[in-house]
Amino acid sequence: MGSRRVKQVLITNTKTDPPMRKGKMIAQACHASIAFLTRPLAREWLNHARPADIWDEATRIWMDEGFTKIGLQVDSEEALRELLNKAHDAGLKAHLIVDSGETEFNGRPTATCLAIGPDYSDEIDKITGSLKLL
Repeated sequence: MGSRRVKQVLITNTKTDPPMRKGKMIAQACHASIAFLTRPLAREWLNHARPADIWDEATRIWMDEGFTKIGLQVDSEEALRELLNKAHDAGLKAHLIVDSGETEFNGRPTATCLAIGPDYSDEIDKITGSLKLL
């Protein structure tokens, strides 16, 4: 039996006020995508942990097999936060990106993107399976 499939989903809030430019959406998704790596590394750096020591099996598979990412969409900050809570409740890695609002959003911090995973596809699908592709 082969290994389980793994992926990361990037969920973008498509109804920000004012609307995000496409370039901003891409930048926010990029921030979300690497947060699973950078945030734990920042915490563990003082302990001199190597990246491979803090990655779980699903992350190691994802890193080895090609970084599968799926772009999904929701229509509100509240929807992003609800998905974040559901992912955490399910024990999944999830990272919410809140833009400072300095270049867009009239100076108001705005939740723009959520990454769930990398993790096993079947576990992520329990949370995101009903969402529309971006």
